[in-house]
Amino acid sequence: MNNSIFRLGEFQKLIVVKEVPMGVYLSVPETLRSADEGRELILLPKGDVPEGTCKDDLVTVFIYKDSEDRYIATTRTPGVTLGQFAVLEVSQVTGIGAFLSWGLMKDLFLPFKEQTYRVRKGDRILVTLYIDKSDRLCATMKLYNYLLKETDYKKDDEVSGTVYELSDNFGAFVAVDNMYSALIPRTELVRNLYIGEAVTARVKDVKPDGRLTLSLRSQAHMQMDKDAAVIMEHLNAHGGFLPFHDKSTPESIKREFSMSKSEFKRAIGRLYKNGSITISDDGIRVK
Repeated sequence: MNNSIFRLGEFQKLIVVKEVPMGVYLSVPETLRSADEGRELILLPKGDVPEGTCKDDLVTVFIYKDSEDRYIATTRTPGVTLGQFAVLEVSQVTGIGAFLSWGLMKDLFLPFKEQTYRVRKGDRILVTLYIDKSDRLCATMKLYNYLLKETDYKKDDEVSGTVYELSDNFGAFVAVDNMYSALIPRTELVRNLYIGEAVTARVKDVKPDGRLTLSLRSQAHMQMDKDAAVIMEHLNAHGGFLPFHDKSTPESIKREFSMSKSEFKRAIGRLYKNGSITISDDGIRVK
């Protein structure tokens, strides 16, 4: 449990207490300390000390831990802080987990148990920070409980986000704007997605708790036009004929057109009504 006056994983404004060969020591200004807090010191290494810094100056620093697990300050800006979300690159994978580049001397640790899939060096993944039971800063890809729920988005709004987890039972979990909680239900997955993929989707519903339900498909009347255009493209690419009809299986239709059977039937119905195709027992043809 962290009993330090320094806020691990956050920016903090500290005062220069004394200068030493390896940098300067900082502490929380007396006016910001409670009566029961002592004058705990933290090192700001020489390479991070702003030019011209003197005793009693206030310096804004980020608090983390060095390779020997000691609290240390930096004036560098990390790629992510507590309460934030960011896409970071995997710098290495070891026997205990992965490490992420985040702009500081010591890479950020991502334990195996906090990975939604086994990452590889060079992967770019969406993460947030947490403090583990040993009072260390770590990254996690399991964002569900960290993402914000309250948004201004409404039904049928278009949103963008990052897929951070896939579930056979539920669908694709998405961080909208890399901060808000959302789900593309399994029934709305008209194509395969992958973790880390940037997606644009439509808000299908806003749950009572604020979480968003998304769809990869447009509103029905707009989607019908898009689906009809997809079918015509496939027809033209196959010599004007495709062996698909009312009795075709939902699986074969989804595999060929990335749409449900009901969406396929609505689209060919529109094409038939406007005179673009004919429908027969063996398939559909360009008219």
